[in-house]
Amino acid sequence: MQFLKIFLKESDDSSFAKQLKNVLGVKSGNVLLYRTALSHRSVKETADENNERLEYLGDAILSAIVADYLFKRYPYKGEGFLTEMRSKMVNRSQLNDIALKMGLRKLTFYNKFDNALKGSQIFGNTLEALVGAVYLDKGYDKTHHWVLKQIVIPHMFVDDLELIDINLKNKLIGWANKNGKTLTFELADEKMEGNRRLFTINAMLDGELLAYGKGYNKKDASQVAAQVAVEKIGLT
Repeated sequence: MQFLKIFLKESDDSSFAKQLKNVLGVKSGNVLLYRTALSHRSVKETADENNERLEYLGDAILSAIVADYLFKRYPYKGEGFLTEMRSKMVNRSQLNDIALKMGLRKLTFYNKFDNALKGSQIFGNTLEALVGAVYLDKGYDKTHHWVLKQIVIPHMFVDDLELIDINLKNKLIGWANKNGKTLTFELADEKMEGNRRLFTINAMLDGELLAYGKGYNKKDASQVAAQVAVEKIGLT
């Protein structure tokens, strides 16, 4: 019986490792590490079993790799331009879209009966956690190569992003002023999600709710609210 349990576990690990390699191009050296990276807190509550700690690590690693990439790609651009480009490349919405295109939805362990999660950005968070897992499993140099090959080059179209006006909030305020309307961004909610603080910002037009956005800092939440508002009023 014990032999059967071990055999089944090894068979399951082998199947998971194969799926992981097919989707991400990663041959896992530590299967448990990648399972943790793909486990949302809706199915694993404790910090050592879900992906929130790895998400924190991966966020920092991904940001550093993208910063390095931009620094070398644009040798004559200033700090402001580089910071804005990095924000375009690693913002929550962009990472969630990339994660879905990479096929992370079918690999992520989460509560599929929770309707609130279906429209959330947990897959972008999972992608960050995977970057953290690759870093711990492979080291920085191999992670750097993997991020460029699997994320930046095929999914982050830098030339197109360069043309996008990221400061949608200012664009929206300009539109409101031009049309004699009053636009404000207000903090609607602030709560702990796992070990991180989650902010909800409302975009209010003439005192009425136009759109809202969520983020792990007020600036990101405001940008999401502005993006939704811009789409709603047809400014895109």
